[in-house]
Parts: sequence; structure tokens; C-alpha cells
Amino acid sequence: MIPLSKVEELILKHASLEKELSSNTVEKNKFARKSKEYADLNEIIEIANLYKNFEKNKKDLENIINESKSEDEIKELAKTELNNLISENKNHEKKLKIYLLPKDEADSKNAIIEIRAGTGGLEASLFAGDLYKMYEKICNKKKWSIDLISISKSEAGGLKEVISLIKGKNIYSSLKYESGVHRVQRVPDTETQGRVHTSAATVAVLPEAEDVDVKIDEKDLRIDVFRSSGPGGQSVNTTDSAVRITHLPTGIVVSQQDEKSQIRNKEKGLKILRSRIYEYERKKMDDERSKYRKSKIGTGDRSERIRTYNYPQGRITDHRINLTFHKLEEFMEGEIFDELIENLVLRSQEEEINQLV
Repeated sequence: MIPLSKVEELILKHASLEKELSSNTVEKNKFARKSKEYADLNEIIEIANLYKNFEKNKKDLENIINESKSEDEIKELAKTELNNLISENKNHEKKLKIYLLPKDEADSKNAIIEIRAGTGGLEASLFAGDLYKMYEKICNKKKWSIDLISISKSEAGGLKEVISLIKGKNIYSSLKYESGVHRVQRVPDTETQGRVHTSAATVAVLPEAEDVDVKIDEKDLRIDVFRSSGPGGQSVNTTDSAVRITHLPTGIVVSQQDEKSQIRNKEKGLKILRSRIYEYERKKMDDERSKYRKSKIGTGDRSERIRTYNYPQGRITDHRINLTFHKLEEFMEGEIFDELIENLVLRSQEEEINQLV
């Protein structure tokens, strides 16, 4: 049950914002934020008032039912109304709990997605390439843009590593559950005896950090330049255009060599570094807040196995919620991605609701 004090806080906050916005006394730099806050509250305020008045309305109906002078017909109507009131109140309570959940400020941000081949040699690099193609298809279907930051190809035509920036509306909220180890079970093209092999790729999804999110002091950086090289150490160009940036306070290191220009490589490297520092600080704060609890949905740690793609059985299983689809081909085409994410979001909300006092 939600404490009435929390519901009354919402009602008072809504009234205060309404008064402030209608009086035109809000500072210009705060107007957009307060208008959004008021609009968000508008969606829940009617439910908050109904929830607040539930006990009073319930008591009134119970008095009618228990009143000996009430006519039978009126008593029956009151009983029906009481059952409806109790049912509606359960729905109102659930909606209020979801609204009161702590908001993730990063949900509305764009996302940097990093995919790396894991255990499994060349087959792992081919799977990493398949995952990247899947995310490209999802982006196309959702009208998101995907900008390549860096790419390293394997000899088999797969990917050792690829980093991209995905832009659109609320990207991070849709992709954050993709962080972790993705395991594949299938017969590689090079397998002559038809045996199923298991390999893996890791995915890391980071909210894109802006300058206002992370301030990087130049004195905290060590920047090394070196010559770009291709597969097998073959020289790509003869200038020291590749850049390795080390953030000394956190020890986070980013290397970038895709561009022929040292300046462009540094710009791209700093973009990745900024997002990694932002995620590092967010995780540190989350860990401090919830040392006693580890979410069943997962920590977002890229070392945690989250999903298995079983090609012989056409099956995809998300281990965090024990959900299996026998639609692997459709999933790799980006067809049922939303269905899986919706299930992950619902389970995550249920867990957070259970923690809500």
C-alpha cells in the first residue's frame, strides 16, 4: 500500500506548479523543465485524487450496505459499486507505484553501443557481426539513425569490435537491457562434421554523455599517438594518427584509429570516453544505493550472460526473465525485439515496485 503522504505530496506539487506557471513568475531557464514536470503530473493527478479519497468512498458505501433502513435494491447497487471501487483502486495503486518509481535520467538519451567478439574464435566474430546487423535492422524499422564510430573486422569477415552511436527518441531506455554476454549455439560454416559450437559476443550499451553531464579536465588525460595498423599489423598510413586516451582518475582507456586525421580520432575517442566515465559514475552511485540488492533483471554488466541464440532449434532465450521465443529468425531481422524489451521492462518495474515503500 502506498502511504497517503506520498500521494498528497503529488497533489500539492501539482497545485503549486499550476499556480506558478499560470502566474508567469517562472524563470526562463526553468520554464521548460517545470512545464514538462506539470504535464507529467497531469497524467496521474486524477488517479492520485481518487486513490486519496478511496477509504472515505469505501466507508460511505459500506455504511449504505450495513444500514438496516436501506432498501435491498439500493444495498445491491452499493455492493456492486463497492466491488468496482476496490477493483479500480488496485489499478490506481499500480499506476501510482509505477509513476513513483525513481526515474532514470539517462533513459531519454542517445546510446553508444559497443559489440565485441568473445569466446569462440572466428565464429564469435561472425556472431558479433550478426548482432550488429540485427541492431541495424532494428534502427531502420524504428527510424533511428546509427552512426559508426569505429570498427575492427576479422579475417573471416566478421567483427572483432564495433562501436556506434544510435540517435532517436528515448534510445537508452530501449537498448539498456542489451548489455551483457550474448551466447550463440550453431554449426559454423567451417564445421565439417555438423557439430554445434558455442561462442559468445559481449554488448555494452552506454548513454551518450554531453559536455554538461561529464566535465573532463585536460590535466586528467594522458594522450598517446601511434601509427594506425590494419589486420596482421599491416600499416594503414604512414602518420601517427591513431590516438589512445587514458583518463587517469578512473583508469578508463579508449583507443581510436579509424580516421586518417589525429584530430578526428581524438574527437571520436573523447565521445566514447565521456560516455564510459558517465556510466562509470552512474554505476558507482547505483552500487552505493543498493549494496543490499541485486536486480534479477541484471546489473547491466557486460560479463553477465543474458541471452542464448540457439540456431538448430530456432530458439532465443532471455535468461533474466526465463522467456523463450521460437522465432529466432524473426528476432535477428528485428521483428520481435519490442516484444522482448516490453517483457524486460515490465519485470524490472515489478521488482522496483516491490522495493517501493
